[in-house]
Amino acid sequence: MELTQLTALSPIDGRYRNKVAHLDEYFAEYALIKYRVLVEVEYFFFLADQKFFKLPIKSRQALRSMLENFSVDNANQIKQLESVTNHDVKAVEYFLKEQVEKAGIGHLKEWIHFGLTSQDINNTAIPLSWKHAMEHEYLPALINLQNMIYSLAAQWKEIPLLARTHGQAASPTKLGKEFMVFVERIHNQIELFSSIPYAAKFGGATGNFNAHHIAFPKKNWVLLGNKFVEEVLGLQRMQFTTQIEHYDSLAAHFDALKRINNILIDLCRDIWTYISMDYFKQQTKKGEVGSSAMPHKVNPIDFENAEGNFGIANALLEHLSGKLPISRLQRDLTDSTVLRNMGVPMGHISIAIQSLEKGLSKLILNEPAIKADLENNWPVVAEAIQTILRRENYPNPYEALKDLTRGKQKIDKVAIHQFINSLKISPALKKELKAITPSNYTGVNPAY
Repeated sequence: MELTQLTALSPIDGRYRNKVAHLDEYFAEYALIKYRVLVEVEYFFFLADQKFFKLPIKSRQALRSMLENFSVDNANQIKQLESVTNHDVKAVEYFLKEQVEKAGIGHLKEWIHFGLTSQDINNTAIPLSWKHAMEHEYLPALINLQNMIYSLAAQWKEIPLLARTHGQAASPTKLGKEFMVFVERIHNQIELFSSIPYAAKFGGATGNFNAHHIAFPKKNWVLLGNKFVEEVLGLQRMQFTTQIEHYDSLAAHFDALKRINNILIDLCRDIWTYISMDYFKQQTKKGEVGSSAMPHKVNPIDFENAEGNFGIANALLEHLSGKLPISRLQRDLTDSTVLRNMGVPMGHISIAIQSLEKGLSKLILNEPAIKADLENNWPVVAEAIQTILRRENYPNPYEALKDLTRGKQKIDKVAIHQFINSLKISPALKKELKAITPSNYTGVNPAY
């Protein structure tokens, strides 16, 4: 069958194609080829800038124009060359030599790919495409999500909420603060993520500039390699490598993504639970069906979709981070096989973030249900009462409140106030204790 959204094996390329198409520029086969071409051309320009040869301005402009206008058709040309060479990077080299010929500088074509091995290109092209994907797509999407959560936190800042620990009623909190928990967690992980370098390998067949040094022994190739990778490409060159980069930094990125995904799964599950408790309703569109069998239901599908896609991404990221730093001796090909799948978890993450945003945008606060739950759980003020009694040096306050509240059928406002009246304390202290309710016993938090 012809490949379409209906025949694609992966839902990323099928059902969810419209949600992930923007990632083509970084993770598709076309993108890999494009970034390989970019690195090769920039290296060619770098050698010219370092006075290895003279590059006419018009020829440079022609190559720069080719690079800026690189298309899927150009990538197909390279794939056709690969069908002959049976080597993907060599096909890029041959393509660029043809472009050099067209630019009128055929005598310089052997400076294309000078002294390099395939991994000098792959281990710069891939981290560069990864860096651009993170900076232009992932981090902006995550920050937008964080801002969305923050806006809900601000909107619901003063809404008292019955907290639950171990599923049981606990000291009340505020709904806005509970959303701020996730804002802070995401912020902290973005900080950690942003501290991880985008590492690259550039040093010849086994990392020692063997070919470069034998051709130009008086050149400081370590400094030149550093200059090219760090100043031209904006990556961090690893100084001691085999044929391939260590992938330790890339693995750290994958592990950081897993942590962020887990935070967002936690958020999905919390909101899912609040919906099941009727704390939130969900906006619907005319014609939408919630349940195929039960007309009254509006299922929290956006949060479930997000949780599922974050989970699939984590499974793939776990393999990527565990496999890539391991290679036999100076190189085997397992890294190449695995690296080609980097876009798959990012596709699932993109789908998940979009689903989570959609779900958050549909939430309608059901404040009466929240208030009713607080009113039905007066025992939670016992902590407050016994703490004030401790302050006043009242004997055994914890035990007195435990006997009152634990295991009893119904502890309401009346029962709590009767207990307070029974205490041998001043009228002023009784008044202070009676002022405590499940709705106002919410503590304090930093301003936001």
